[in-house]
Amino acid sequence: MNLPNSITLFRIFCIPLLIWILASSRFSSVTGEKELLASALFIAAAMTDGIDGYLARKRGQITTIGILLDPLADKLLISAMFVALVQFNPSLVPAWIAIVIIGREFLVSGLRSIAATEGFTIEASDLGKLKMVVQIVSAVAVILAHRWLEWRIYGHFFLPVHWIAYVAIWFMVCVSLISAVDYFAAFWSKIDQRVVKRRRRAFILSRRKKPLSAGANRDVATTT
Repeated sequence: MNLPNSITLFRIFCIPLLIWILASSRFSSVTGEKELLASALFIAAAMTDGIDGYLARKRGQITTIGILLDPLADKLLISAMFVALVQFNPSLVPAWIAIVIIGREFLVSGLRSIAATEGFTIEASDLGKLKMVVQIVSAVAVILAHRWLEWRIYGHFFLPVHWIAYVAIWFMVCVSLISAVDYFAAFWSKIDQRVVKRRRRAFILSRRKKPLSAGANRDVATTT
């Protein structure tokens, strides 16, 4: 087991620990201990997404199991987090938002699986990368908004934690839906191109086949 794959496994192992922290009564929400610990663990787990890929490319340790585990770990982390947030802070994350997020992840995974069977790949778009960043920010904001409505920064200046979480959640839903449409458009264009190439190949082969059969008939006629 190389280092990049170990980091990916760490991200997967963080998922049950993160859910346990949010659901456990061992940590107090009065002091914000639960929210701060869960936020720190989620940020650490999310940061490993870029670290393992960077190390795998730099060290030349890109493996089949790493290619399989890395996107799986991302989707498990995000899906588990938003399912947990439905119960942890339902006023900001109703159930339908979690369904949209998880459904989007399944859709993109399905499109990539079909693309792989067809012999091409769908790379992560800029919208997809932005979606991941917004998901991390919105999830952390929702966790913190469970305890604090606002943070005093300096003097009479406050950081509106609740409103940041509210705006981030809706922005995340919009970016997730737009990026899903973007992935589907990229998938459809490549599939359409392959269908056109297959039709052209079949047409060329059919045109080549006719003169060969006619020549064969002439040879048969001369020999008889």
